[in-house]
Amino acid sequence: MPINPVKDEKGDDLTIFVKFPKRRLYLKVWQINVGRVKLYLLDSDIEKNNEEDRDVTLRLYGGDQEMRIRQEIVLGQAGVELLTKYLKLQPTVYHMNEGHSAFLNLEIIKNIIKEKQVSFEVAKDIASSKTVFTTHTPVPAGNDIFPLPLVERYFKDFWPRLGLSREEFLKLGMKPGIDLDEGFNMGILALKIAGKKNGVSKLHGAVSRELFGEVWPNIAANESPIEYVTNGIHTCSWLAPKLKELYNKYLIPYWQDNIHIENTWQKVKNIPDEKLWNVHVDQKIKLLKLVKDSTQERLRRSGYSYEEINEIVSKLNPEALTIGFARRFATYKRATLIFKDLERITQILNNSDRPVQIIFAGKAHPADKEGQDLIKYIHEVSMMPQFKGKIFILENYNIAMSRYLISGVDVWLNNPRRPMEASGTSGQKASVNGVINFSVLDGWWAEGYTQTNGWTIGTNSEYDSYEAQDMADSQSMYRTLEEKIIPVYYEKDKNGLSKKWLELMKNSIITTGGKYSTARMLVDYTNNLYIPLCNLTNKYYTDVDNVAAYNSWKKDLFMNWKDIKLIQVNNLDNITIDAGNNIEVACEVELPNIDVENITVEVYYGRILENGVVENVSITPMKLQDQDEESKKYYFTSKIELTTGGNYGYTFRVMPKHEMLLEPANLDLVKWITK
Repeated sequence: MPINPVKDEKGDDLTIFVKFPKRRLYLKVWQINVGRVKLYLLDSDIEKNNEEDRDVTLRLYGGDQEMRIRQEIVLGQAGVELLTKYLKLQPTVYHMNEGHSAFLNLEIIKNIIKEKQVSFEVAKDIASSKTVFTTHTPVPAGNDIFPLPLVERYFKDFWPRLGLSREEFLKLGMKPGIDLDEGFNMGILALKIAGKKNGVSKLHGAVSRELFGEVWPNIAANESPIEYVTNGIHTCSWLAPKLKELYNKYLIPYWQDNIHIENTWQKVKNIPDEKLWNVHVDQKIKLLKLVKDSTQERLRRSGYSYEEINEIVSKLNPEALTIGFARRFATYKRATLIFKDLERITQILNNSDRPVQIIFAGKAHPADKEGQDLIKYIHEVSMMPQFKGKIFILENYNIAMSRYLISGVDVWLNNPRRPMEASGTSGQKASVNGVINFSVLDGWWAEGYTQTNGWTIGTNSEYDSYEAQDMADSQSMYRTLEEKIIPVYYEKDKNGLSKKWLELMKNSIITTGGKYSTARMLVDYTNNLYIPLCNLTNKYYTDVDNVAAYNSWKKDLFMNWKDIKLIQVNNLDNITIDAGNNIEVACEVELPNIDVENITVEVYYGRILENGVVENVSITPMKLQDQDEESKKYYFTSKIELTTGGNYGYTFRVMPKHEMLLEPANLDLVKWITK
């Protein structure tokens, strides 16, 4: 293994420490070379630590909340200490994946206060210019929330070093306006400090803005400063070797260096149908051998007879439409949804002219009894007489097994409860191998589905209950299987090829191969998040005087914001206008104590539905047309362009503007029209 202990200046194993209550936790440092990238690991399993502390880095999802806070102190604070103090690295940007590493913000701020002799607020602004936070979960429970006594135990000696009181420190991990009776939320700590924030798919970005909207109570939730960068996969790690050979032959030269460019994938159309299908069938045969071996071993161990086992595995059929479902058995992923109507799925799976088989794999969290029960139920269903040899469940799911599954099935099934799937990447791994997605419009598939590259389950509707949602989605699943998927798969010519199926396979590869790769993902992170922060840091935030002046400007702005007045000039009320027309609107802004350069005036408009809801909201900056410096009154105008007819409403607002402001919404300041 390319892993070695890091050595200090004396040639000894490098050991660093963090402070725990009444003791130190020592950490040995290891370096792994991942290609050209150095990955550093911190290890508490050394003799210097007591028995309890040696377990801190033992396992990720084990232990209680105290173990979690210890692990997150190690990750966030010891991680920064290792990089900056011991490895002498000075990162321009730190990227936090999920709130688990959010304590790094506190370590960065502490170091800036010590090094530059500045206040907490100034240090916090500098830390913001250096940090990106990615949230990976669309459910509140996905964020660690620590009880306040636990946070106090580990940080009571730390907050004085930031120049903060106990209350000021604890409120860093709470929504604004909350009394000190809620827990300390690691996600909120990261959101409050990070300069750039993002979800991991377009839909997840929107869900995150609503989920964390209370962090910016004065800003409309859908305008919370959370962007999105859709997750992608490391394409060549997941591509079946035989398929890679095919791509080498038919795609552009050096295609692996241009994975993220969508045009790279257009030449998939040139691959002869029979060659693509032969490679796919080859992968399918390999998968079914693995399924056979795994099932025989599991059932033999469980005491089933040779005859019974043979009866089950002998029905595995490389000609049959094969559906795969493999992922973590969390309840929201609804692994058993396809069994909602056992009678209907019995009919689907037992048509001898058009056979269908389903392969399940995955693990449940050790503490997730409900998830484990799902696995048990699938096993029980698979042993029912009508499903024997039609439904298989694999144990010990791992990366090696998943490579066979994502390249060997015909259809990749994904049916989470929308919108709880942040991104999901298993379907991306499948699609680049020519496996076709059949999925709920959630996570990445909500933006990846094109109507010609796979199928959807259900709609974007909201439901009164989980039961209603499950019923609607399962009925949609059966209908699509019966009317679309199975007929197309079995519409084969004399050579055993379904032209329509192969067209779907190729469309699946072309539309997702580049767009959902880590290559494209890294381009997005670099262009949209890292470089803007680097530019701001280098231009403004390396100079402490600049940051202090900016901090002073913010204080003045907060103090004087309430005095801003907006008055509508030409009162049109809600108006009905034909599509394609535009109107001119105007407002007057009075700024007693704020410079006009430090605001943006916007017209906010949308179409009003019969129920009073405003849809398709547009926000257009307004132009300064006239000003009266003596009375501090400024006249702004803008044109509203209407693309559809109907009843429209509009209003005006003022937002802060400053060259050092990372995101206008971060300040949580907005002034709407007063009259």
